[in-house]
Amino acid sequence: MKIQHIFFDLDNTLWDHRRNAYLTIRELFEKEEIGLKYSIDFNEFHSAYHEINEKLWEDIRDGIINKEYLRKHRFYDTFRRFDVDDEVLSMYFEEHFLDKILNHNELVEGAEYILEYLKTRHYTLHIISNGFKEVTERKCILSKIDAYFQTITSADTVGVRKPRPEIFEYSLNLAGAQKENSILIGDDWIADVVGAQRFGMDVIFFDVLNESKEEDGLKVIKHLLQIKEYL
Repeated sequence: MKIQHIFFDLDNTLWDHRRNAYLTIRELFEKEEIGLKYSIDFNEFHSAYHEINEKLWEDIRDGIINKEYLRKHRFYDTFRRFDVDDEVLSMYFEEHFLDKILNHNELVEGAEYILEYLKTRHYTLHIISNGFKEVTERKCILSKIDAYFQTITSADTVGVRKPRPEIFEYSLNLAGAQKENSILIGDDWIADVVGAQRFGMDVIFFDVLNESKEEDGLKVIKHLLQIKEYL
């Protein structure tokens, strides 16, 4: 059956979360003079945050922790890495991070072009995200890509996250789509690729971190414009 529905992951597939987070954390770091107060190098701080945050998101995906745990710990554990034990400071960072990150809405290179291309090819586009519902829709609106999508599914709405089959089922039902005429495009090997494959849905792996996964018949892109090779 011909592909009619395209489901995009959002963070780091279309919306450049890594870049926007970097800019937001740097602003907070400088505003609070963390380098001066605690003799911490920003790039070392950001590197630690990135490592801790990625692991916490993996734990959320795997059902080990909930979002409240992530919100309490990602900055707290980062500061602890530099021997700063301050819950008030870490929660200040957390609360302002979620608010301020939406001031930065840089998209992954080629995102707007490829969305416009797919629209002219008459595909119906959707979002299926593991992110928090309260920010997923605002990211789409503030980055001005919301108009491209017929439906937006956030994991919080369903109560489970990719790679669980229930979120794919929910999103397809919401879209009025079938597995056979749908494809997912995403950057997370477990959540997106393994999740879609187990669900029985076609997938394009956006190998943005050069993980170089090899699998017979796997569709892989390194840049969003390469989607044109498949759709």
